[in-house]
Amino acid sequence: MIPIIVGGALLTAGLVACGGPDTDQATASPAESVTFENCGRELHVDSPPERAVTLEQNATEILLALGLGDQMVGQGYQVDEPLPELAEAFDEVPVINPETISAEQLREALPDFTYSTLGSFYSADGVGTLDELDSLGVPSYASEAGCPGAAPSSPASFQGLFDEYRDLGRVFGVEDSAEQLIAEQQQVLDEATRDATEQPTAVWIYSFYNGPPIVAGAGGMPSAISEAVGLRNAFDDVTSSAWPEMSWEQIAQRDPDVIVVADLSSRGRPGDSAEDKITQLRSDPVASNLSAVRGDRIVALSGTAMDPSIRSIDAVAELGDWLTTTGVFQ
Repeated sequence: MIPIIVGGALLTAGLVACGGPDTDQATASPAESVTFENCGRELHVDSPPERAVTLEQNATEILLALGLGDQMVGQGYQVDEPLPELAEAFDEVPVINPETISAEQLREALPDFTYSTLGSFYSADGVGTLDELDSLGVPSYASEAGCPGAAPSSPASFQGLFDEYRDLGRVFGVEDSAEQLIAEQQQVLDEATRDATEQPTAVWIYSFYNGPPIVAGAGGMPSAISEAVGLRNAFDDVTSSAWPEMSWEQIAQRDPDVIVVADLSSRGRPGDSAEDKITQLRSDPVASNLSAVRGDRIVALSGTAMDPSIRSIDAVAELGDWLTTTGVFQ
């Protein structure tokens, strides 16, 4: 029984009465409790969740990749078309809100577990803090690379993603699925490994929200992806923010060998598409003189893959193939 507050009233909800999984499905997973540390506090889950809610798309796709669609009752914050291999399962998960799920909407869904790779969703103004949800009997997991209200304890990495898959495998009793997913992604990393005496530099451009480019700084997934394919993030020494604003003049000082632009076409905002960003690069008087622009060494990757996600490994494969095709390492 889960205490849920809706409209200020304390309710006690039983899963069967709320349209939860049937008995066969509910007993298919082992009823084992797990306890481990997550984002600086102890997370305890009594038994594998049956009514999980994901707060954003990266979390949704990770659970679906682990085969957990039947244990999900809601999702939110959709920013991209679902991965083709997950599209059918993705469409089966109810959309609570295609943008940000509110506290009231979350509680009305009667979840027994929530998950987000972006800790900013866990706030007093959002669905509630991790501690608040724990106190309501709704254990919640946030990615260690994006703990709410705190700087990451360690840089984003593929090993961190693998640890996250293992944590979720334990929570849901699907450890074998987690290990299989890890093995598949590790194989891509192994195949991408490149021995290079010198690492070409790359600037990762996410957007032009306020005019100046927002680029990848230290500690984010772009650095991990760069390292995997033999590149070096040109702004890996900037620790003030994972995505700092940099002027074209600052980028020109570093004159990267490669420019990676985020394709955020699905969001539909002006300037979000890779094509818009490349047009800006070629028309700006400073950017157009960058070596990478003059040499046409610009590649577009999914913006979603630039946050720790199931898509990050696809970015490794795509970027590795592009580097081979363009002869950057010759």
